Amino acid sequence: MSAELIQISRGLVKKLARLEFAEPITHVYNPLDYAREPHELYLERFGNKHPEAVLLGMNPGPFGMAQTGVPFGEVALVRDWIGVSGKVKKPNNEHPKRPILGFDCPRSEVSGARLWGWAKEEFGTPEKFFEKFFILNYCPLVFMEESGKNRTPDKCTKEEREKLYKICDDALRKAIAWLEPKWVIGVGNFAETRAKDVLEGLETSVPFQIGRVLHPSPQSPAANRGWADAVQKDFAKIGISLPGGPALN
Repeated sequence: MSAELIQISRGLVKKLARLEFAEPITHVYNPLDYAREPHELYLERFGNKHPEAVLLGMNPGPFGMAQTGVPFGEVALVRDWIGVSGKVKKPNNEHPKRPILGFDCPRSEVSGARLWGWAKEEFGTPEKFFEKFFILNYCPLVFMEESGKNRTPDKCTKEEREKLYKICDDALRKAIAWLEPKWVIGVGNFAETRAKDVLEGLETSVPFQIGRVLHPSPQSPAANRGWADAVQKDFAKIGISLPGGPALN
């Protein structure tokens, strides 16, 4: 059981709760708090030391991790393939246009459906996937404007970013120091940049490298042209072998 990752997660909740954000941000969700039960079940079952690679996302999507507590956590795949579920409470100051319905949420998170759908297709079982990979998000907070529009962490003010990043940086360093992967792979440019900035100089018993794969966002034209094929090529370029074929060196 990954008590260490759970401790890091709970510490994040406490520290992030002290932050304040100004307009245009009007609502902030932290699924590590209100979706603690499925989130910690995910950490407990699959947060094992020495994965080949940690895949690092940016922050939760409104119909993914915001609902399930699992990174990129599209409801159906988290429940039916990964086998994680549990009680999801309501966040403080819930946005009327972005209700938290937990595992009853009827909407599908496109990024999560692509990532976990690829994992299911490629590895067959979650156990085989998690023997090789583990997935974390850099920032666990969901930011929304009055309209309900999602707002990413990099769009916070400079002062807000500095306080937010300091907390998330510390948690990421602690998580990677404990997990000791061979690779930290940013899912998208933001995550890769944060990993490089945060993890430089971090010493672990297993030296690690940092890389990047294409983000599965529907806002990415490249991802919309076929994310699963693109990510296979990204992993091959990095040198990470997958069941579907050998890595390129």
